[in-house]
Formats: sequence, C-alpha cells, structure tokens
Amino acid sequence: MQTRSDLHSGLDVLMRHAVAIGVAIVALLPAARGFSPTFGWMPLWLVAMPLCAWWALHRFRVPVREADAVVPARTRRRAGAQARRRRASTARGRHSQAA
Repeated sequence: MQTRSDLHSGLDVLMRHAVAIGVAIVALLPAARGFSPTFGWMPLWLVAMPLCAWWALHRFRVPVREADAVVPARTRRRAGAQARRRRASTARGRHSQAA
C-alpha cells in the first residue's frame, strides 16, 4: 500500500515528465505548434495543461493580477443632510403651468 507522500512523489515525477515531453515535442515538431481540428491548439494540450496539473498537484494559488490586487477605497458618505422630496401637489402644479 502506498502512503500519501509516495503517491504524491509518483505523481510529481509523472507530471514533471509530461511537461518535459510536451515541451520537447512542441520545440522539435512544427506540427505540434499548430492547430488540430480534433484537439485544438496543440501547445495548450502538450504544455499548458500538464503545467496546470503539476501546479494543482502542489496546491499553488493562482497569481493575482496587479489590476485585481488593488482594492478600491470605500467612498465616504456626504456630510450634508439628505435631500427631501417636494410635495406632490406643488410638483403637479408647476408642470401644468408650464404646458
């Protein structure tokens, strides 16, 4: 029976080999840099997906973009009193006079 650390090290070696083989294939074969009607963009499946799996194996956090990292400052409420609504009869009277 394998322990968790043995299983993790085995998956780590497997992911490392998958990334290395994917990079070698993309670097050496021009067809691997293109688009396949069946699979789509080949470097995605040969390099990026194994890298993501290796990254997830180590439970890394996804990096935050600088634009998302800046938290906007909370807006302060105005110090003045709240505006009051006009009476309904006054507002109707002005509209009827203007027409």
